[in-house]
Amino acid sequence: MHEDLITVGELATLTRLSPKALRLYGERGLLTPAHVDPHTGIRRYGLAQVERARRIALLRAVGMPLARIAAVLDAGGNESARLLDAYWDEQEAAHRARRQAVGYARTVVIGGKSTMYRIAERDVPEQKVLCIQRTVNGAALVRFLNEAGEQLVVHLESSGARLSGPIFSIFHGYVSEESDGLVEVCAPTVDAVEPTGRIAVRIHPAHREAYTELTKEHKDFGTVAAIHHAVGAWVEEQGYERSGGNREVYYPNFETAEPHEHTSDVTVPFRPRTDA
Repeated sequence: MHEDLITVGELATLTRLSPKALRLYGERGLLTPAHVDPHTGIRRYGLAQVERARRIALLRAVGMPLARIAAVLDAGGNESARLLDAYWDEQEAAHRARRQAVGYARTVVIGGKSTMYRIAERDVPEQKVLCIQRTVNGAALVRFLNEAGEQLVVHLESSGARLSGPIFSIFHGYVSEESDGLVEVCAPTVDAVEPTGRIAVRIHPAHREAYTELTKEHKDFGTVAAIHHAVGAWVEEQGYERSGGNREVYYPNFETAEPHEHTSDVTVPFRPRTDA
């Protein structure tokens, strides 16, 4: 009854992909077996899936994340091409941002002052925030930011409360691949809400901060790290004193914006030097 189906081993031979990779594609919903024996668990694939597996491997080879490959392959025709073009536009934008970050690093290394990033000042009023803290390294940072943001929004909604401004994070320590740092994700609200579990409620005092605007193309970890350095250096150059950890402010279009659109800010709270 399965003469038109092939085993995972046969699929691996035809595509030169390992069974491990094929299993991963199946788990991610990219290459679902045509038939799985309910008793033995043996997976079989249709012959048409050979070409799909090859295309998955091709898109992985050019760096496309698994999460985006299904949309490209399932769209078909011109829409597949459009999605692939959009992915590459994002990669080129990110490369431009990294080039700028390297230029900034070069200026710093030779002892110069960079004007590469436009940095300004603004006042931030007192805010009531819900917050979650965790010590993370660079590898775990994005996942924590996403999970904590979702948990804060869910708690607000279940309390009948609403956001009164964009979600932001505070970096109480330096975070990198080698360095763990305490990070706090905050959701501002003016409504009544109670703490629960890991979620605390507290008041952030009013302050003045230096900031620079980021676009969607500024999403690479190294690029954002360079921008954090630049804003902090600017604060010191102006003769100010830091009054808190670096922050990142995330606007509602953070995930959906085009590469050139403003999506977030990097900020550093400060005050006049007490010894000035």
